[in-house]
Amino acid sequence: MFRTAFFAALTVTATASVHAAPDSGPAVGEKIDKLEVFDATGTHTGKSVDYSKDRGEKPTVYVFIVKDRWSRPIARFLRKLDETAGKVDGAYVVAVFLTDDDKATREYLPRAQQSIQLSNTALCSYADMNTGPGAWGINNQVAVTAVVAKGGKVIATLAEDSVNETSVKPLAAALVPPKE
Repeated sequence: MFRTAFFAALTVTATASVHAAPDSGPAVGEKIDKLEVFDATGTHTGKSVDYSKDRGEKPTVYVFIVKDRWSRPIARFLRKLDETAGKVDGAYVVAVFLTDDDKATREYLPRAQQSIQLSNTALCSYADMNTGPGAWGINNQVAVTAVVAKGGKVIATLAEDSVNETSVKPLAAALVPPKE
């Protein structure tokens, strides 16, 4: 009896550890930090831009993707997020691919855009897969880190190793303005 209870408790503990949300990205309430990236497909195509300065107070979802972990489910996640942002006045998605091969990533992103056809998203490159940009605190062991910002501050985050289109729900809830 004791052994059965012990193994049941051990299984629950191990399961909770596996599903614990990883720590990645700034905390809710923090001010958005500088985000200098190369814009491969967005409103500043072909240029380096500080998207945090460019977006300012406007609703923005910053998505950090470890390039080596890019997959079809992540593409579906971006497409659904892009669709959701299109329904919110002034909202935009800045998808930043963290990479150790910046040249190849810059060449790849326009082809990815042709394939997934995003209309409210900039696909950008950041040339450091290990640390990510400045004080953003991105954990490169997590495939996707999403940060929703309004008024220049973080209002919601998501850090997951596996995402798809259904993962957008909590981000969409934060992005959509409350009904008055």
